[in-house]
Amino acid sequence: MSVNNPNIMLPGAAGFWRRHLVWLVALVVLLLVPQLLSSRVAIAVLNQMAIMVIFTVAYNMLLGQGGMLSFGHAVYFGLGGYFAIHLINAIGANEWAIPVVVVPLIGGLAGLVFAIIFGSFSTNRAGTVFAMISLGIGELIAASSLIFVKFSGGEEGVTGDRTDPPPFMGMKFASEVEVYYLIVVWMLIAVYLMYRFSRTPVGRIANAVRDNPERAEFVGYSQKRVRFVSFVVSGMFAGIAGALFAINYEIVTEETVNAITSGVVLLQAYIGGVGFFAGPIVGAVVYTLLQTLLSNYTEIWAFYVGIVFVATVMYAPAGLTGIIMMHQPIWRIGAMSTLIGPYIRVLLPGAICAIGAIGMLELLHFISVRGTGESTKNLFGIEVNADTPWPWLLFGVLLVAGFWFARRAAPSVVDAYQSALQRAFSGDAK
Repeated sequence: MSVNNPNIMLPGAAGFWRRHLVWLVALVVLLLVPQLLSSRVAIAVLNQMAIMVIFTVAYNMLLGQGGMLSFGHAVYFGLGGYFAIHLINAIGANEWAIPVVVVPLIGGLAGLVFAIIFGSFSTNRAGTVFAMISLGIGELIAASSLIFVKFSGGEEGVTGDRTDPPPFMGMKFASEVEVYYLIVVWMLIAVYLMYRFSRTPVGRIANAVRDNPERAEFVGYSQKRVRFVSFVVSGMFAGIAGALFAINYEIVTEETVNAITSGVVLLQAYIGGVGFFAGPIVGAVVYTLLQTLLSNYTEIWAFYVGIVFVATVMYAPAGLTGIIMMHQPIWRIGAMSTLIGPYIRVLLPGAICAIGAIGMLELLHFISVRGTGESTKNLFGIEVNADTPWPWLLFGVLLVAGFWFARRAAPSVVDAYQSALQRAFSGDAK
């Protein structure tokens, strides 16, 4: 059989398309999204989401793949943003023929250089020591951003105009949609490269160092060197995310390098699931949606996000992605229908319990910040009077009753899941 026959697809080509099909589909879908959305707010949320996807996946290269808990990874995100915004201003002032699409490379280079500098000594140790060093570096850079105001702009930050660089393919990036295309293309490139890195020998050995560093040393791999390489690559992609942040918002402040930003990326990684490559993506999407949607309805949205994080760590340490993957064997044998009833029996009272808890929290917050003469608050579309006992009694009953019924239904859910899982594995065995 001739290999020159154009009608014959070689196994290598077939494997290539099969491996990259999901990336091509993601590219097509993401490029079509602006045509389906007419809201500028929705596009702005998607831009923020894509930036945080890059940052969180980069962070998970440390935490999930390398076992390094960092409390200061916003350093490389923020410094990438600072260098990017300064480059944008330099392009505008000197009329350099550099389009804005290459600016993220400068952010990535800044993240790479500073990751080499700080990683050269911080990755010598793992565990708690590494975490404390990362925290110290984060606080050092955050304080420096308020001291060296010539570079960082102090509390006011540094601003720029992304339309100053020359156009790229006719786009000046003045609109949210044009910026969306820029960010999405960079997101796909960055996430794809990080995925390929996780499949390289270095990425695999990073998993081995995470799980058993002594054994990795025994077979000839330096755990320090492996941690350093992972740290440097992670810092580079965090810098790319920071540069895209600078392009999107046209301002970089001290907040991009401080502990809050480092804490946010940690939350996103854990909520999504640090044990899976797709986990940080899920976490970034969910967190951005929670932040955007909840902040429109309540001032204590961060409190609810904290509750979600605590509940995830306590009851779903594998994250939301882990919960999905737990059901993969059951889905494969078509037994998910057996879990619908038990899940409804526990989720319905759980939702009632959540409504009661939210009502109580919102009322408590309302009476602590209300102005003089204010007594009514809109909760779930209903005006309630916080000075009367009835709203408190109603939400209290919902909280207690929902929790009691959910607690009673929980054992039957566990039994149903275990039974379905046993069927799945016995079916595989056959």
